[in-house]
Amino acid sequence: MARAWQRMLSGRRLDLLDPTPVDIEIEDIAHGLAFVARWNGQTKGDFAYSVAEHSLLVEELFSRMYPKAPIKWRLAALLHDAPEYVIGDMISPVKAAIGPDYEELDDRLMSAIHIRFGLPAALPKTIKAQIKRADKVSAYMEATQIAGFSHAESAKFFGKPKPEITEGLEISLRPPVDVRNDFTKRHADLMSQL
Repeated sequence: MARAWQRMLSGRRLDLLDPTPVDIEIEDIAHGLAFVARWNGQTKGDFAYSVAEHSLLVEELFSRMYPKAPIKWRLAALLHDAPEYVIGDMISPVKAAIGPDYEELDDRLMSAIHIRFGLPAALPKTIKAQIKRADKVSAYMEATQIAGFSHAESAKFFGKPKPEITEGLEISLRPPVDVRNDFTKRHADLMSQL
């Protein structure tokens, strides 16, 4: 039988087919996400735009869009792409080509991650939809600022966000170690407020 687990830098051994919360560490997630490039690496700049940087932006946008949301849902927004620390970030067309197997793997990992950090295994549909809206605003910003899309093309694919939601937010490409540290710190800040 083929190996279905990955050794993490923390020393944990994560079974991808049957992940358990005890094998999940935030340091592994932050490290992995800081080195996974969004947009298949097709972004402007000297560093890849990482999933960790994207996750920080989505959490900020979610907080702006839903300022009265409880801290636990802000944490869920930060962790919304956490499974990608082991399965990578695939653009939507690739996910569609793979089919339901990708989604099942992503769901199993997400459930274990949520439980590990005190969230429900499955988020309420309304919260999931709100995080998805913040994710789409992030995609619009990324597409127009660093991925070479026109504003019209981005609006067609992701919808055009209200200017007050994105006001003052600029995407910057940074070294992975800086992003990893900021992701870990933001996670700790949110956990301390639960």
